[in-house]
Amino acid sequence: MGGREMIRIGCAGWSLSREAWPVFAEEGTHLQRYGGGLSVVEINSSFYRPHRPATYRKWAASVPEGFRFCVKMPRQISHELRLRECDEALGRFLSEATELAEKLGCLLLQLPPSLAFDQPVVEDFFAALRARYDGALVLEPRHASWLDAGEVLERWRIARVAADPSPIAGGEQPGGWSGMRYYRLHGSPRIYHSPYSAESLERLAEELGISARSGLPCWCIFDNTASGAAVSNALALQALLADETAWSS
Repeated sequence: MGGREMIRIGCAGWSLSREAWPVFAEEGTHLQRYGGGLSVVEINSSFYRPHRPATYRKWAASVPEGFRFCVKMPRQISHELRLRECDEALGRFLSEATELAEKLGCLLLQLPPSLAFDQPVVEDFFAALRARYDGALVLEPRHASWLDAGEVLERWRIARVAADPSPIAGGEQPGGWSGMRYYRLHGSPRIYHSPYSAESLERLAEELGISARSGLPCWCIFDNTASGAAVSNALALQALLADETAWSS
C-alpha cells in the first residue's frame, strides 16, 4: 500500500458548504455526494442519540467500496456512566454501529474534562469493549492524567487523538497505541469556526506524509464545521497530499 493510501481525510459530518459544491456531484444525497470526494467521515450524531441498524446499513450502501466511517461512541457511556457498568449500553451501541460492516473503520471515544484516568475502571471498560469489538479505536481525553496512560492504551490498541485545540498541554500530539494516528482539528483560534491557513495545512501534510511513509495509517478529521470551513480545509489538504512530491522526499 502506498503512502497516500495510508491517509484518510474527511470531516465531522457530511454537510457540504455551498462554496464546495462544484467539487462534488450534483445528484444524490449529501452523503452520496460527499463520498464521491472524500474517503472518510466521522459520525458525531451517535454521541447524542442512537441510530437504527437499518440507518447504518443505508449509510454504508450510500458510499463507495473504499469509504470508511468513524462512529463516535454515545455520551451515555462516556459522560453519564463515565465508563462504569457499561455492558448494556456498549452492547446496544455496537449492535447498531457494526451494521456498517466493512465500512466501519474506527470508533471514537471522547471523554469529558472531569474524567481522570482511573486504571481499574479503564481496564474493566476496555476489556468489556475489546471482548465485543476488535477494530480500530481512538480516544480523545480532556483530562491531563490520561497523558500518563500510554502503556494501558498501547496494550489495548487504542490511539490517543491529536486534537487542535486541546484543553490539555500535550494533547495536540498523537499518543497511545503506536499503530495508527488520528487528528481531530476543531478550528483555531475560534473553535468549530476558524479555517486553517495554507501554512498550517502544509505543515500537516508534511507530518501526515512522514507517518504514512513509516507505514502508519493516519486519519485526519476536520471538525471546524460551524461556519463551513471543514470541507474546504479537507479538500485543500487532500490536494496537497495528492502531489506526493510535496511530502515524499
